[in-house]
Amino acid sequence: MTVLEALQNVWRPAVEILILAVGIYHALMFVRGTRGAPVVTGFVVLLLALTLVTTVLKLAVLSWLLRTFFAFSAVAVLVIFQPELRRILAELGNLPLFASTREQRENIEVIIQTVERLSDVRIGALIAIEQSIQLEEAVESGVAVDCEATPEMLETIFFPNNAIHDGGVIIRGDRIAQAACIFPLTQRQDLNKSLGTRHRAAIGLSEETDAVVVAVSEETGAISYAYKGQLVRSVSLEELRSFLTSVLVVGEKTRGLGEWLRSLNFGRSKRPDAAAVKPASGAVPRPEVK
Repeated sequence: MTVLEALQNVWRPAVEILILAVGIYHALMFVRGTRGAPVVTGFVVLLLALTLVTTVLKLAVLSWLLRTFFAFSAVAVLVIFQPELRRILAELGNLPLFASTREQRENIEVIIQTVERLSDVRIGALIAIEQSIQLEEAVESGVAVDCEATPEMLETIFFPNNAIHDGGVIIRGDRIAQAACIFPLTQRQDLNKSLGTRHRAAIGLSEETDAVVVAVSEETGAISYAYKGQLVRSVSLEELRSFLTSVLVVGEKTRGLGEWLRSLNFGRSKRPDAAAVKPASGAVPRPEVK
């Protein structure tokens, strides 16, 4: 066998191993930190134990059942990770080709000015900034507003005596689409017990969609944001502006396939191990009641 023939016999297995390694790595990054992670962990442990038992004891019937069950594992994955898969497919089908940086920055300043005013007077707020996934499918109720998004209008909506102050607001582009929306609450069990309904709703909506959700605590005036299931609490206005710019301006520019694939990790590589809630750098976590 010549060297050329040996290389031809080796490169195909090497490519297969590389593809499998990349696929397994991204699958692990995808599963880690999601609501279905405990289910997958328990399922894999149970499956490995049953496979070991059937192999050692040579249980033919159980071995046949396990092989048959593998055919339905794809359906189980679709059910468990339906929100995450829907978000991935929506992002893939909505890769933007053009973006207006100036308009995006103007929209960000509206959010910054709004939360600054509400934080100063300790008025609670919940603002969802819609991106590629339409939020009407994920929220309940809501009052159609369809007006220009300005700090004055948002401040009026969240004023305590307003009839539609309770609930969240959906921002679509430079307009307020809906108000008094009920966002889905996260079902995660590893969150701080002091976390209130407003912040749990922010995490819940960011888990099911690609929206950026900004929350203001009416108890402390602390500003927080949630994105892709991760909540960052007690941020400054500059930190919030920097984050919104990185997501809404830089993220809206033309992206290549490699960058999109890297985004599938949902930023989990920099996430703390246990809780999905972390304070901003230099900030002291404060209990949120509502």
